[in-house]
Amino acid sequence: MKNVFGRIVCFAFFLLLSSCEELFEYHPNQIRLDKDEQNLTATNLKRLESQQPGDTLRLLVMGDTQRFYDDVEAFVQKANTFEAIDFVIHQGDIADFGMTQEFRWVHDILKQLKWPYLTVIGNHDLLANGRKVYQKMFGDFNYSFVYGHTKFVMVDTNGREYSFNGKVPDIDWLSKQLVHQPSDSWQQAIVVSHIPPYDGDFDSTLERPFHNTLKESKRVQLSLHGHIHNWRTENTYDSTVLYHATTTIKHREFTYLKVWRDGYALERIAY
Repeated sequence: MKNVFGRIVCFAFFLLLSSCEELFEYHPNQIRLDKDEQNLTATNLKRLESQQPGDTLRLLVMGDTQRFYDDVEAFVQKANTFEAIDFVIHQGDIADFGMTQEFRWVHDILKQLKWPYLTVIGNHDLLANGRKVYQKMFGDFNYSFVYGHTKFVMVDTNGREYSFNGKVPDIDWLSKQLVHQPSDSWQQAIVVSHIPPYDGDFDSTLERPFHNTLKESKRVQLSLHGHIHNWRTENTYDSTVLYHATTTIKHREFTYLKVWRDGYALERIAY
């Protein structure tokens, strides 16, 4: 009788663990992702390949979602009222503490967007086990893609998280991405990263090299950023490149960006 009772207790405990599996992580740094939560950058780039870009590209730019889940849900509701958006850019700091569940919660909301979304990694995304989570969930920290007449270069600029080792951002990689060949379909490039070069969390030894790389390519007019939780749009160093920072989603605002050959327009949207 004792053996039967013991088996019943063990079975009940097993059922309890199974039912709670989705509610709790065994450890905050554990990486547990479903198949459809992995390699999201590649998945969304495939979605872009199935779209036909027009002469004017239309993008929504947002970021610094962190723990502001209600504000992210409100963003998705507002974003889905727009028509003919090509894709959404998340400017980084998807998570706050770099934990798997934080990334999953944000993705569960953003996957309700009508359009693909692409990301760059933020400094908070690199905390704890966030580096591995981001790589498994999204992919490379540095990547680029061509959409219509424009090349988008997504780059990790979180210098402080690498102890300002002089390697982040990777200037050599960035420079190669901005080399234009006569056979290339793209005519211009937009650089996207979390931390702007003028910020104290950017490696100061690479601040000018970063700007000079964009300037000397003669293909970049616009560089997009987040991180500062405020709006800032200016030609920080000279008149060649405009640096545009979009505020945190907590403030319930985002950027509506239109891009055409040799030009663009930025609009601040509140909701």
